[in-house]
Amino acid sequence: MIEKLMYLPIVRIQREGLLLLALLIWSGFIPQAACAQEEEQLIPACIGFYNLENLFDTIDSPDTDDAEFLPQGPKLWGSERYLRKLNKMAKVISDLGKDVHPEGVHVLGLAEVENRSVLEDLVKAPPIASRGYRVVHDDSPDRRGVDVGLIYDPRFFTLLGHTSYRLSNPKDTAFRTRDQLLVKGILGEDTLHIIVAHWPSRRGGEKRSQPLRMLAGQLGRHIVDSLLLLDRNARIVYMGDLNDDPVDKSVVGGLMTTGKREQAAGRVLYDPMVPLFNKGIGSGAWRDSWNLFDQVIVSPAFLNDSTRSFRYYGARVFNEPYLRQKDGSFMGYPSRTFVGNTYQNGYSDHFPVYVILVRPAEPRK
Repeated sequence: MIEKLMYLPIVRIQREGLLLLALLIWSGFIPQAACAQEEEQLIPACIGFYNLENLFDTIDSPDTDDAEFLPQGPKLWGSERYLRKLNKMAKVISDLGKDVHPEGVHVLGLAEVENRSVLEDLVKAPPIASRGYRVVHDDSPDRRGVDVGLIYDPRFFTLLGHTSYRLSNPKDTAFRTRDQLLVKGILGEDTLHIIVAHWPSRRGGEKRSQPLRMLAGQLGRHIVDSLLLLDRNARIVYMGDLNDDPVDKSVVGGLMTTGKREQAAGRVLYDPMVPLFNKGIGSGAWRDSWNLFDQVIVSPAFLNDSTRSFRYYGARVFNEPYLRQKDGSFMGYPSRTFVGNTYQNGYSDHFPVYVILVRPAEPRK
């Protein structure tokens, strides 16, 4: 009988089918012997990313262009709508990764948050308040005032430190956008380096704005290379709303990724979103086509099955029915908070994405 243990998540791997079956062994309900015949016992973890679509508070910030998200602004962004938005975002986060682990997502990168205050309000929202998520955030110079950030469950992830990297444009000294946030911490017994990014948008046209995303990809490449220089087996997770698909030049060439596991080695990162994209699965839709701008990318160290550390198992887009538009010309698209200035009482114009990591249940020798 298991004593003083809330749960022991176990994953059964069937080698030829790669079937993931999460079995939760609750205290006293299922003895450990019941799983003695499993081929391999694995402990899962979930790391994800979610663009929250303009999580602004209702207070005017003179240094940013937040006029539309004020009570007197065109969106009539008052306390009631703000609190409703917080609870909706928290509801999604509470469900995210529950198919992998009973406590849901362990670490979650976030985009389009106005400041640290809105993240502090988010983690206190009723659907996730009991999890005790903690916040990592730095202000960035984006003109609209949106930043990236990260929340983590301290029961599973220990924060060691963080820093931010600024993206500059040599051809435009007035250019301002989101910083890329590097967070270092421990998951299980593994040191992880998690980079959260929100690359420049396609405003002005995809081709015209593409050089800016190439610069963002190259900045990400610089951060990754600096980590690999210190440790060639560094466990790095690069995540964000890249405003480009997994097969676009800025991702494949700028960040240097591949969608083929056998080609992910040395400096080349593995992008598990490529197979999903090739199947037509997206995290957002525009003009009757799906994009997979939201990505979680991992370093080759996560593909090594011979270690006792966490390794990559799978990737998913969280596109549950309640997150989709139910009718009209945009049926099936992400259910948004606003369309223009028309309040839709939805969630976000992006679906969240996450990766599944697993490690052997047996202690290291």
